[in-house]
This record gives sequence, C-alpha cells and structure tokens, in this order.
Amino acid sequence: MIRTELIKKFAADAGFDLCGVAPCRHLNENEQHFRDWLTRGYHSSLSYLERNLDKRFDPRRLVEGARTVVVCAVSYKNRFSEGYSSAWRTKIASYACMTDYHTTIKRMLAHMFNALRTEYTDLGGRTFVDTAPLLEKQWAVEAGLGWIGRQSLLITPRYGSFVLLGELLLTDEADAYDTPFEGTRCGRCRNCIESCPTGAIVAPRTIDTRRCISCHTIERESDRTINLDGWIFGCDRCQSCCPYNQKAPMHSHPFLAPKVDPMALDVDTWTSMSDAEFTARFGDTPLTRSGLERIKRNLADEG
Repeated sequence: MIRTELIKKFAADAGFDLCGVAPCRHLNENEQHFRDWLTRGYHSSLSYLERNLDKRFDPRRLVEGARTVVVCAVSYKNRFSEGYSSAWRTKIASYACMTDYHTTIKRMLAHMFNALRTEYTDLGGRTFVDTAPLLEKQWAVEAGLGWIGRQSLLITPRYGSFVLLGELLLTDEADAYDTPFEGTRCGRCRNCIESCPTGAIVAPRTIDTRRCISCHTIERESDRTINLDGWIFGCDRCQSCCPYNQKAPMHSHPFLAPKVDPMALDVDTWTSMSDAEFTARFGDTPLTRSGLERIKRNLADEG
C-alpha cells in the first residue's frame, strides 16, 4: 500500500502545484454523456475520440492491475493568458507560448514515478499527459482538485483553469484517497458562454467542436468555415473571461516562462516567415503541431 503523503511529497518535489489521489473505477455517468455527445456529432473532425471507449472510462482497462489514479497539476498562467485586444490578428493561446508541455510534464511525472518506485520496488504503472484515452479532467474532479466549468474545462479554486495535467496509474492501493470535489463554484456566471466568439459552448459543459476556434486552428480541418477572431493557434477566450482565472496568480516556475511573444509577431512577420525560421524559433513549442503552413492559412482565413 502506497502512502498518499509520500505521493504528494514527490509531486511537490517534481514541481507540481497540486496533487490528488483517487481509486480506479468505471466512470459510468461520464460514459453515457460522452456517447450522447458523439451521437450529436459535436466531435466533428476529431474521429479519434470514437476509439477506445472501453479504456477511456475505466483506467483498469488502460493499465492492467491499475488500482490508483494520481492526478497532478501545475499552473501555467502568463501575461498572454489575460487576453488580447480585439483588433490583434495574430493571437496565440497562452499554453502554446512556452516549451511544449508534453515534454515538461512527462519529465516531471517520470521524476515522481522513479521516486515512488525507489520506495516501492514492486510498484507498476504508467504516466500520461493527455495523449491517451484517459478522462483526465474528470479524474481531477475525482481526486478533489476542482470542478468542470461551463466551458468544459477543469477549474481549480486557486489557479483557475490555467493548469496543465498529468497522471500516474499505479498498480497498488493508496492508504488514503482524496474526497471528490462536490458541485461547482460557477454560480450564475456565464462569462465563458457569452464570450465565445462562435457560440461553441452550446450548453453548460458541452462544446460543439464544429464551432470551436481552438479546434479549427489546430486539429484536422472540418468542412465548416468560422470567423477565427484573430486567433492563429488555439483560443483562450473562454478562459481569460473567467473570474477564477482573472484572480489566479501568475505561474511560479521558470520552466513555464513564455518563449514566444505573440505581440512581437504581426501579420507581416508571419506571412514572410520561412520554414527554417519557424523551426529555429518555435521547434520546441506546441506551434509545431499545426506547422507554419497551417498558421498562415489560419491567418488568411480570418473573418
């Protein structure tokens, strides 16, 4: 049996701001909602979401013998998280302004897992950073870190939704589990719904990706054309307007400092940029996911 106190110590040592622990189980209620969402076609071009549904809602099918889910979070809020002027035409989501978080979070989780295995030599498990069919936001709720807001993102009381998540699935039980976060703290606020430029939040906690700017600028392109509102990679509109994000502190980790300044990259800079320059300047950032050609096309498709 793993000591929860030790799990959280190793998480803090690795650089995480939050850590919660939950027992593995089948998330029945989430599965039905997700299947209904797929039936409505709200996933649009994200066809990969139709795969591995059995694993997505039961981590025991993802990692044989899994007994415990450890959810870790680190705050990444930076000055670009607070939004841009409406006239700016080369907006970039704030998470994409730093080194690719997949690399960073994987390294932090590996450090943590290695420390645990030093203490518990027979411990098995795997680490995950949002690339596997694991319902990480709901597991964060199960681990007591926060609630799912109306914009379908995890909101934590202290850091808002500007957090990056990583998970450990462990093959032993913990000596104590955190209490799941009950209810929400959104109150009557509908800022995220009312601020979305394209009406992509069609109901509380329900996103129609056919209208989502972030999806349109990054994922496989859909048939629908929408106004990108000046965004060329991702979109933070439903986050920057959230009261919890407005009062959240800036990140405190040097490794999450922005490497990209969107305010120094105007339309002319992007349209004249070469592939070699793009790779040299942004090769270790999330911007490589779409690539320069796609970014230029997003810029041309505005409006």
